[in-house]
Amino acid sequence: MTTINERLRLDGKKIYVTGGAQGLGKSMAQGLAEAGADIAIVDIQLEKAQETAKEIAESTGRNVIAVKADVTSPEDVDKMIKTIVTKLGGLDVAFNNAGMVINTPATETSFEQWQKVINLNLNGIFLTAQAAGKYMIEHGGGSIVNTASMSAHIVNRPQPQASYNASKAGVIQLSKSLAIEWAKKGVRVNTISPGYMATDLTLNSEALKPLIKIWNDWAPMERMGKPEELQGIAVYLASDTSSFATGADFQIDGAFTAW
Repeated sequence: MTTINERLRLDGKKIYVTGGAQGLGKSMAQGLAEAGADIAIVDIQLEKAQETAKEIAESTGRNVIAVKADVTSPEDVDKMIKTIVTKLGGLDVAFNNAGMVINTPATETSFEQWQKVINLNLNGIFLTAQAAGKYMIEHGGGSIVNTASMSAHIVNRPQPQASYNASKAGVIQLSKSLAIEWAKKGVRVNTISPGYMATDLTLNSEALKPLIKIWNDWAPMERMGKPEELQGIAVYLASDTSSFATGADFQIDGAFTAW
């Protein structure tokens, strides 16, 4: 029988992280590599993805590559999977993390803005999960982790973001549906729902500084989460330890949604 430490190791696993060049994706990729996995940093910003891949490879000694892809393009996603499988030698775990938010009142949201958010946050998740799922079903199974948000469970305030909230709720229901379809095919599908996280992009935004104080005042822990505080759940869901976990949503939000 293997020990818990052995089951949490990711040695030999091939993993990709979309939106992995910065923010939460970068932090999760770092943690996954530290646990022994080879990583593909997938991002629309190739140069930034290359910088991140180099940084993680140097700090962990793992094989880390950069792949450019528009996850809203079926052709790009298919090419992405083929590139990752060729360069890493397979695909065991998929972290579909790319996303965006536009804060506008619903009455002022243009249809183009609505489509942009839904296209990346929901269609992009479907396309990448579908492509990864097809490969995994044909090659003995795997684990898919889709990034949702606590915004799938609550309506954030004071910022208006109906399109984002709707898209993230869709991610959870989509993931549960895929988990049921693929349960007997060896493919697990789960979601992570982070709360407010202190990424560099968030902390350095002048527009968000007034909101950060409000968020922290309302948070039970009176602070935002640190990106590295998602690494534990990322490693768990990528590892063999989580072999019975599928169709679940893991809220990592410092009890923000527990009010």
